[in-house]
Amino acid sequence: MTQGEIGFILQNSMQSAFRKKVIKRRIVTIITQVVVDKNDPSFQRPTKPIGPFYSREIAERKRKELQWSIVEDSARGYRRVVASPMPKDIIELEVIKDCLEKNNVVIAAGGGGIPVIIENGRLNGIEAVIDKDRASALLASKLGIEHFIISTEVPEVYINYKKSDQRALRFSTSAEAKKYLAESQFSEGSMKPKIEAALDFLSAGGRLVTITNPEHLLSALEGKSGTRITNEQ
Repeated sequence: MTQGEIGFILQNSMQSAFRKKVIKRRIVTIITQVVVDKNDPSFQRPTKPIGPFYSREIAERKRKELQWSIVEDSARGYRRVVASPMPKDIIELEVIKDCLEKNNVVIAAGGGGIPVIIENGRLNGIEAVIDKDRASALLASKLGIEHFIISTEVPEVYINYKKSDQRALRFSTSAEAKKYLAESQFSEGSMKPKIEAALDFLSAGGRLVTITNPEHLLSALEGKSGTRITNEQ
């Protein structure tokens, strides 16, 4: 649903913009399957909230009838939680490469991709949610991309976020980013997975990661805003 609906919105909006600018490039949304390991530890500890909020009564009924894992979410009600396994491979990688080689704009791995496992030579879907930043980092690495951009809600990554001594992190090495992770500077479900995805990309041979919001994207590409993370000391 995420890939189809948001893919359509992005594709349609970009096509309209290209028409106005007389840019003759094709845009394609590729429904992407992402391989995960069925023995990933996250399947034993589901943590990713999905779906609507339920009352306690309905949540308990679904827990019993469907064997769902249910948690209370921010005092707003109860939600189902599923595993968030690590992405291992991109099934449609060669198709994506073919499209890029023909100068098409490709929208792929939406929502982290559809998680699948390989069993007896078959691809079987499995109930889970892959972190979208990690899936995107994996795809970028496999495509040989040098500069990986993560577009998010804030213009830069912050240290001591929302505290009196908050400061923007404009430039960072991977070693410094790892240190900040160890200090719990980045919150779970927010900036932490983005920093982890950035480090995954750099460790796989990437050169540069930029994190910023859409409003600052162009200036970030010029190094005038956003947060840049590299392996260089």
